[in-house]
Amino acid sequence: MQDLVNTVDLEGGSDELRSPAGLSRWMSGRGLEVGRGELGPADLAEALALREALREVCLAHSGVDMPTATLERLSGLLARGPLRLDIDAEGVARIRPGQGLTGVPALIAATAAAVAQATVEGTWPRLKACASDTCRWVYYDRSPAGRGRWCTMAICGSRAKMRTYRKNKTARVPD
Repeated sequence: MQDLVNTVDLEGGSDELRSPAGLSRWMSGRGLEVGRGELGPADLAEALALREALREVCLAHSGVDMPTATLERLSGLLARGPLRLDIDAEGVARIRPGQGLTGVPALIAATAAAVAQATVEGTWPRLKACASDTCRWVYYDRSPAGRGRWCTMAICGSRAKMRTYRKNKTARVPD
């Protein structure tokens, strides 16, 4: 799921999902069944909608309000991905995508399974989007208190702190 959201680098402008062929390559590279035919523009649009809705959820994990329309769109998309529960020989339960799915429904089901499993494990709220408007990279917050705001303190965090410092310094300068 984190891989899907990070297929676009907002700062650098690169996007692995620029075309239906790019989506096919990306899905195949992650073991997701593309299906017999080529993915089309409608498939790409749906995958991009899923990606950006997930980014909004990761922003919500950082305390940003999520628009109701995003929540409804994401719920509608995830409803298209049937899941199943598998139990292994040791009795460990795993949530998996339904069988026989191809194309974007396979991507949606794999995403839904990853979100469900992360929720069960308690790690879902730690998947966050960087607070920098120009970055929005999705990262796993490993801070002890779970209150991280930036993908990396060395880059985005430093930039934000420097902007705040300069703003405060300018505000203190007498006329």
